[in-house]
Amino acid sequence: QVQLIETGGGSVQAGDSLSLSCAVSGGPFTTGWFRQAPGKEREFVAAITWSGATTYADSVKGRFTISRVNGKKSVYLQMNSLKPEDTAVYYCAASTSGRIVGTTAGYAFWGQGTQVTVSS
Repeated sequence: QVQLIETGGGSVQAGDSLSLSCAVSGGPFTTGWFRQAPGKEREFVAAITWSGATTYADSVKGRFTISRVNGKKSVYLQMNSLKPEDTAVYYCAASTSGRIVGTTAGYAFWGQGTQVTVSS
């Protein structure tokens, strides 16, 4: 059974940093991070393939870094220079595709989500 467990959310001030982690059972998977703000659709943030190729949404490029460690079973999202518009529930997701997938439809497995709140 595939499980994804996110940790690391919290409340910070604008300009601060926060790191999210996602422990993934099973695989190999392409792993992605998505976020959903109140009243908005879930949107793509970043993804990393099993081999380490990465891609980012334009809104987070240069501020967020996705990485894979611990024998590739854990995926991290380092978030720097956080802005109030980064406030959302962040979800980790796993795709059996071997390539980068930037849509929610491409991911079959999802974590429970973790709240990130950035105040100005």
